[in-house]
Amino acid sequence: MNQKLTPSTIFLLTIPPLLWAGNAIVGRLVREAVPPMTLNLLRWALALLILLALGYKGLKPGSGILKNWKRYALLGLAGIGLYNSFQYLALQTSTPINVTLVASGMPVWMMLVGRLFFGVAVKQRQVAGAVLSIVGVLVVLCRGDAGQLLALRLVTGDFYMILATIAWSFYSWMLLQSKDEPALRADWAAFLATQVMYGLLWSAAFSGIEWSVGAPAIAWSGKLAAALLFVAAGPAVLAYALWGAGIRRAGPGTGAFFVNLTPLFAALLSSAFLGEPPHAYHALAFALIVGGIVVSSRR
Repeated sequence: MNQKLTPSTIFLLTIPPLLWAGNAIVGRLVREAVPPMTLNLLRWALALLILLALGYKGLKPGSGILKNWKRYALLGLAGIGLYNSFQYLALQTSTPINVTLVASGMPVWMMLVGRLFFGVAVKQRQVAGAVLSIVGVLVVLCRGDAGQLLALRLVTGDFYMILATIAWSFYSWMLLQSKDEPALRADWAAFLATQVMYGLLWSAAFSGIEWSVGAPAIAWSGKLAAALLFVAAGPAVLAYALWGAGIRRAGPGTGAFFVNLTPLFAALLSSAFLGEPPHAYHALAFALIVGGIVVSSRR
């Protein structure tokens, strides 16, 4: 943990924000076709099938699935149940860019959760890095015009995203706890599948509540099927695997700053879908966010 940033570690922590930006856009596109809690349930059910195909050999009796069920139930609740459900719920009333921008508070929440619940000290370089990174996010938000910040209005979905960000902070810190069985840790697919098994139970419970209050029926289509396949294979399986590996190398504190690349990627992807070219402020925002990463990770 907390090793020096290397090209491979940077890769591990950069790809997940790109995939999560795509997840926010796809979640917004299909919001009228499937209820948010149900979308999360279907996504992780497909992801579990993929993970079982890859890591079924690691899920043997005595592997720790039942022995440490409380721990994996908490990981499943925070990382699969709460975070994703709140994000899809947020996308019902907020835009992908706004949702990812609200999540830019991740470094702050990560530091607070680490300090209050895991006894990790907050360093001055982390605070300085957080300031730089958040300024970079604000540059994207105001499109290079500071006056536009005055027109910013938060909606209900933005508050759901704050809750999602807090849940993700707990999930990231819990990944570093030493109780994980070596056999499961060596097999990333089995380790993630173990979390998803419990996460699906939470997601099913949330979906049951959603259906009980009269959620609309699913509007099945080829577009929805393609969306489900993408969010299951990319932002779920691949992104979580890379994030877990990156966090174990760099630590949650440093990893949190990479999450701030998500709104930048979301803005670029949104621009691509709308046929708009990138602007100079995107480059400035990228420089500030990367500056925050560099400052926070220096020894």
